[in-house]
Amino acid sequence: MQLLVVGANGLLGSNVVRAGQQRGWNVSGTYHSTRPAFDIPLTQFDLREYDSFDNVLTEHNPDVVVNCAAMTDVDGCETNPEQANIINGDAPGGLATHCDANDVEFVHISTDYVFDGTERDPYSVSADTNPVQVYGKSKLAGEQTVTEETTDALVARLSFVWGIHRSSVDLTGFPAWVRGRLLSGEDAPLFTDQWVTPTRAGQAAETLLDLIEQEATGLFHIACSSCITPYEFGEVIADHVGSSEKLLSEGSMDDVERDATRPTYSCLDVEKVESELDRPQPTLREDVETVWDALP
Repeated sequence: MQLLVVGANGLLGSNVVRAGQQRGWNVSGTYHSTRPAFDIPLTQFDLREYDSFDNVLTEHNPDVVVNCAAMTDVDGCETNPEQANIINGDAPGGLATHCDANDVEFVHISTDYVFDGTERDPYSVSADTNPVQVYGKSKLAGEQTVTEETTDALVARLSFVWGIHRSSVDLTGFPAWVRGRLLSGEDAPLFTDQWVTPTRAGQAAETLLDLIEQEATGLFHIACSSCITPYEFGEVIADHVGSSEKLLSEGSMDDVERDATRPTYSCLDVEKVESELDRPQPTLREDVETVWDALP
């Protein structure tokens, strides 16, 4: 299998690269500005130049492309909507167009922020979307442009992504911040009024490649099976750090001023991917145990 990872230096992209290598696939990648420390063919590529993606396909000749690249700064998207719409909305459709024309399978990564957070049950893949910030709107536009350009793409929504960056081998995302605070004895204020289903990047990468191997198409939600608050996530981390939970303090989303609105509830229903792969998605505790066992 010839796998091309667009955005190979991102957290998810680095894990997709590693997962492909572990399966014996021939892996190549693109990066925007910082070249990752992988011994694979790499090409510098700017998503805004998606019209030139045909050249990248010619260079690497992949069987499948996994697009992990995006503008993920939620507040940055709010203050620069034009760039967000190009990178997250227009570019995925452009990549899909080139892949379709070259008979290359296309996989696109989206987000739980396509939902408005008004529900209190996990969102299924068929739930109505209603993003409340530019980031979510641009990512939803990306989903739509992809499905308009090719009927057999695989689109995966992830939530609250975290894990080990496989180029730097550093713990990245929310747990890294909490772990750092706890180890230094600092207070860690965590929201108790936000609910998410965290996605471990390594687990998501393996799941994506399993879906590719099964030639799955359509929309899937990939996340852990635990719908929790950041405070509850922090409690799990404290258990593994061996730190007192007294350093965790209850906070509210209203305590923080940010340019973009966040949904208070964006838990994803993972029943479809569980059914497709005939296995359960991991709990949050199982994901954290996996990562802690792998930390250097």
